[in-house]
Amino acid sequence: MKLQDQRVLVTGATAGIGQEAAKQFARCGASVVITGRNTERGAQTVAAIEAVGGRAEFIAADLNDIKSVRRLAEHAGEIDVLINNAAATRIRFAPTLEQDVESFDTIFDVNVRGPFFLTAALLPKMIARGSGAIVNISTMYASVGVADAPVVAAAKAALESFTRSWAAAFGANGIRVNTVAPGPTRTDGAVGALGGWLEQLGSATPLGRTADPTEIAEAIVFLASPQASYLTGATVVVDGGFNAI
Repeated sequence: MKLQDQRVLVTGATAGIGQEAAKQFARCGASVVITGRNTERGAQTVAAIEAVGGRAEFIAADLNDIKSVRRLAEHAGEIDVLINNAAATRIRFAPTLEQDVESFDTIFDVNVRGPFFLTAALLPKMIARGSGAIVNISTMYASVGVADAPVVAAAKAALESFTRSWAAAFGANGIRVNTVAPGPTRTDGAVGALGGWLEQLGSATPLGRTADPTEIAEAIVFLASPQASYLTGATVVVDGGFNAI
């Protein structure tokens, strides 16, 4: 997949799926803008990309802070591809009767408010150019009943709804919007949040295993690429078949 001369912004790209997606975009010839809260991990990710001949830069940003979101949009400049990947991975998943208000607000701020206003800030230049691709990163939980993480599931379902709304609103401007909904994936964040349950989820899929972050990243890059030129408004569930059973 060729993405030369494309400028790609990946939020939450200092670890996990976002980091792997950033590396794959760079390997496809794109210039990658990496965002996250951890400047040390950001610098390490940029160095890893540049070490193999890729182009990358890091902009520190916290999607929980609306002022930070607006600064990110301003500093990033004109973007061809936006990957809304950042998530509140350090928030403990909680069932309804144990959910506190502070964590509820953080989950929605990072997963819903942040991507909404970041996208809204970057869209005008995409519209003026007549092209663009946006990929929102959801979760398989958005489409199934989740007893122990209803707020996370609801926030990601809202992000999937944005995908459909933006696809309908901006398709005539040459802008495609899609979602990737990963299943159980071996990232540090997932291991920290789910522990041994992660492997149990993986073994419950028809493929019988968890995903490697590279497998999710490949789906993200495909949706952002010219190879997916007639695909918009879709949610691609990359979950090893979990939702099929």
